[in-house]
Amino acid sequence: MHIQKEAAMSEQFPSDFVNIRLDRLEDGVWVATLDRPAKRNALDVATIEELVSLFSNAHRLGARAIVLSAEGDHFCAGLDLVEHHRQDRSPAEFMHICLRWHEAFNKMEYGGVPVIAALKGAVVGGGLELASAAHVRVADRSAYFALPEGQRGLFTGGGATIRVAGLVGKARMIDMMLTGRVYQQEEAIEVGLAQYLVDGSALDKALEIARRAAQNLPLTNFAICSAISHMQNMSSFDAAYAEAVVAGVVNTQPAARERLEAFANKTAARVRPSKPAT
Repeated sequence: MHIQKEAAMSEQFPSDFVNIRLDRLEDGVWVATLDRPAKRNALDVATIEELVSLFSNAHRLGARAIVLSAEGDHFCAGLDLVEHHRQDRSPAEFMHICLRWHEAFNKMEYGGVPVIAALKGAVVGGGLELASAAHVRVADRSAYFALPEGQRGLFTGGGATIRVAGLVGKARMIDMMLTGRVYQQEEAIEVGLAQYLVDGSALDKALEIARRAAQNLPLTNFAICSAISHMQNMSSFDAAYAEAVVAGVVNTQPAARERLEAFANKTAARVRPSKPAT
């Protein structure tokens, strides 16, 4: 699909990306496209560094929502195994690479900007770790999900034990790694690997969701896309306290007064159930 860009940007992004194509739209929605289609968008060291830069700076530079998409037929085939094989890394070297993966994915999950992943084709290994760091995942019918590390003599290093296990449960993740089990279409939705399954373009649906999220107040979105994840890492007692503190800040923000007044005056849109499909 064609993406209309801003005519001018007040501040250039701090990095010259090579493996990610970044389009900033007029409504504060950004589209970040993984651009290594010949490698099925596998994640090499350079791409991870670009992801760190992107998600470290997005909130500061005014992103209101980010769609993470991919060029070609596949979202992401995971770790660039050819690069990994040729580098013949030491344990310490690979440990530090894994830590940079965690840095990139933590910036996604905790950065306070809604990230909507548009998934197609391979979403496997590190590609599934990347997708699981997004706040919303939209899959088209070509998307398939797997953790093939077990069959390749490897182990996950980019957060699957945290995020993928959190989505599907420990038992399903162990099964995926031991057997190479592949999930797709309705079954992938049922186990929690994505929230939306579309017959058409995942990118179109992801843009629709991003534009809707971008209409929320930035501070509210920041809380939704950072505080909830932080609270999941706390005891229930500490999380209850943190939730009260965040609510105290967010629910009294001056920017919300106009929206609250519209609700009080019955001019705001009401929550309605969706019409059943006919």
